[in-house]
Amino acid sequence: MGALNEQSAVRSLTLGDARLTYVVDGAMGILPESFFPSIPAEYWREHPETLDEHGFVAMSAGGLLVERDGRRLLIDAGLGPVSGPTRVSGEPVGHTNSGALPETLAALGVTPQDIESVAFTHLHVDHTGWAFTPRKFFPNARYVVAVDEWAPHGRGETVPGAPAQETIEPMKDAHTLISHGDEIFDGVHALVTPGHSPGHTSYVITAGDERVVVFGDVFHIPAQIAHPHWGSRPDTDAAAVITARERIARELAQPGTTGFAFHFGDQAFGRLIGTQWVPVETETVLPTPRALA
Repeated sequence: MGALNEQSAVRSLTLGDARLTYVVDGAMGILPESFFPSIPAEYWREHPETLDEHGFVAMSAGGLLVERDGRRLLIDAGLGPVSGPTRVSGEPVGHTNSGALPETLAALGVTPQDIESVAFTHLHVDHTGWAFTPRKFFPNARYVVAVDEWAPHGRGETVPGAPAQETIEPMKDAHTLISHGDEIFDGVHALVTPGHSPGHTSYVITAGDERVVVFGDVFHIPAQIAHPHWGSRPDTDAAAVITARERIARELAQPGTTGFAFHFGDQAFGRLIGTQWVPVETETVLPTPRALA
């Protein structure tokens, strides 16, 4: 297992008959005071191990590949080929170096044509980057998105963080709507957890008595588990985010449950012990594919 202040390696976890692999797309280094305005400055001073050598929060981007019985699901599609400064609502929040998802898949022996479904936790740019390039990048896949996540786009509203031209417009005629509780792949059910975005969706992967909860951006850093009121700048509904965090914390506390976090540095897979995120042993498949310049 790696460190919280490092960009993620490509890691795999076996869950019964399913293999889960973090297909890392790239590196994101986030300025803590910009992205987390409600976190007291003393937290970062008292926990220097949470920041990298540049003073950034290490947040990788990518997708979670779920392989089962020769079938493949990808949860989220990374950031895409993006490098340079990162902004949220026009505010600078850090730097990125991304675009490795296709080569990471190739190294795993997987082509875009092999993906049966792409399920989105939400439609922010760092989770939809390879959806369209500008053609549908995963040509045989159905693109799965929650009803509540798509609803404002269906009404013609602009949602901050969701790229209209690159993702929303081409997805209008290329998506499948799902609801809370739907099984979207063998043993994978949707758990709608709004707040970070209108219909943010977590996914629960089950194999026998074991589960993995893929919680998207309900949490951006482990400290938000113990402090659910510590918001993130892109959150759209602060009160709903707290409810979502409490719901996911209860899910993670259940026996036999592992969590998957896209943005927890090199500790993407972990268990919740009390309010502490404890990384679990995984197979290191490939080293970190992108580093911050």
